[in-house]
Amino acid sequence: MSLFKISFIEKGIDWIHSRVNDKQFLIFSSILVGVSAGVAAVLLKLFVHFIRHSILESHLFRIDFKYIYLLMPLVGIGITVLIVQRFFKGKLLRGTSNILYSIAKKGSFLPFRHIYSHIITSGITVGFGGSAGLESPIVSTGSAIGSNYAQRYKLSYKDRTLLLAAGAAGGIAGAFNAPIAGVLFALEVLLVGVNITAFIPLLIASASGALISKIILEENILLSFKLRQPFDYYNLPFYIVLGFLAGFLSLYYIFLFDNVERKFRKIKSIYWKWLLGGIFLAIMVSVFPSLFGEGYDSIKQLADHQPELVYRDSILNILFKDEIWIIIFVLLAMMFKAVAVGITLGSGGNGGNFAPSLFVGAYLGFVFASVLKLLGFDNVPIGNLTLVAMAGILTGVFHAPLTGIFLIAEITGGYELIIPLMIVSSISYIVVKYFHPDSLDVKKLKKRGTVISEDKDINILGKINVEALIEKDFSKINQDDTLRLVVEAVKHSKRNTFPVIDASDNLIGVIFLDDIREEVFNHELYDKIIAKELMHKQSSSIKIQDDIFTIMKKFDESSQWNLPVTNKGKYIGFLSKSSILTKYRTELQSSL
Repeated sequence: MSLFKISFIEKGIDWIHSRVNDKQFLIFSSILVGVSAGVAAVLLKLFVHFIRHSILESHLFRIDFKYIYLLMPLVGIGITVLIVQRFFKGKLLRGTSNILYSIAKKGSFLPFRHIYSHIITSGITVGFGGSAGLESPIVSTGSAIGSNYAQRYKLSYKDRTLLLAAGAAGGIAGAFNAPIAGVLFALEVLLVGVNITAFIPLLIASASGALISKIILEENILLSFKLRQPFDYYNLPFYIVLGFLAGFLSLYYIFLFDNVERKFRKIKSIYWKWLLGGIFLAIMVSVFPSLFGEGYDSIKQLADHQPELVYRDSILNILFKDEIWIIIFVLLAMMFKAVAVGITLGSGGNGGNFAPSLFVGAYLGFVFASVLKLLGFDNVPIGNLTLVAMAGILTGVFHAPLTGIFLIAEITGGYELIIPLMIVSSISYIVVKYFHPDSLDVKKLKKRGTVISEDKDINILGKINVEALIEKDFSKINQDDTLRLVVEAVKHSKRNTFPVIDASDNLIGVIFLDDIREEVFNHELYDKIIAKELMHKQSSSIKIQDDIFTIMKKFDESSQWNLPVTNKGKYIGFLSKSSILTKYRTELQSSL
């Protein structure tokens, strides 16, 4: 598109903006953002599809060279690392946690480069076989589209956040042709304390994204299923057990993925990380071919009762002729998926956990159903258990039960399985929430000192940048200064409080003007008393690393409105409770 056309479109939007009110423009904007996010999702899917088929169907993969594909993840991650280092200065914020951080701490501003950087890097990573999903990059792309659109038209923080979430909803809807799941993902994962007015823009954006997907993408590119068996309430005990299995397997996935990724990130050399990651992935994919890429093809194969296609290209395929060995193979592939994803992302690739959680869920459902059949249970709905377990793992990993329920309902073309979906997702969510109260993304945020909660007041407090509120215009007094020097400091200060420090700038106490009024008017004491004798030892102080909630607790316990701030004992300034409350009121008003 030429610059002239882009300028023409912008002028058209500006004209519309000047002719409608704010609510009408927000609705109009949600359509544009949803369509744009849907287009981005479609482009990413087509990009990966093109890479996969243009490479795997080329002459390199004739029978004599078929195992050369094992090196493709190494190539893809290497190209991704090179692009990030060369064009993005080694910095590319990945994952939903960075979007949440932007909402909480950066006014919902996302860099413009996120509109295209995640499409390029994740497309290459996953297209070349990196074991990760595309949905997290799609969410990042859609969110960046919404954020930058809102910046361009100078929308408020509230509307900017809403369009950011609308972009994410449009992206998810476009990736799966599942508009309801897109809306629910935005509400459960990105937005907290949202009111009913937010639903309309999200619904419109999500529907727009899904429409683009339906128009452009072919059915074989989308993840979709046709139910083979209706829900039978006699199978209810199976679904209850499956819910508990999904919860505990989600905990396993979260723990293993997090640890593998962190261990790789600790390797200082980006090239060693890339090389080791590529080698490990090649070894795993040679045994478990379904770990190559997103793994959606193998999910469809299991749901269609074709497990032989899952292990067909494994170097150990001659072993898997007996039904028990097939179950063991699928079980091991399921257990190793978390490792493969951790290696892919930890070694420098770009992707997410959305598709892997569906992968693990499908494999769990198939294994569980197969074991039931071996135990002698007749008419076990293998396809249904495979699909429902996907919702259970997605719920457990992302703490998003509604997203899990309605995503599977939409991609199966109806609500025949809505009851087992609700049962499995609810049980999985309860189990995971008990042992792991925070999702992976929220846990990462808490490590950075950022708090995300369903409580609106807590979220508003969490947005406050405490360091920006520290007041540093207090006159410092050395502990050995005489009263005469103290009086001089009082004359030139507008404050009634004076921090007392030692020679190393460590805070040792505080002098309050009200407590030394008699001494100030007694000139005979000017050279006889030193500051250390006049000060109060400060019983409570704020450490620079304290979060807002610890700070407010210290204010309440001390019953003071001003407390000194220190960094490893050294005096920095004072923090006022009134300034925090003023900032809170400002943030509250901007969120209405």
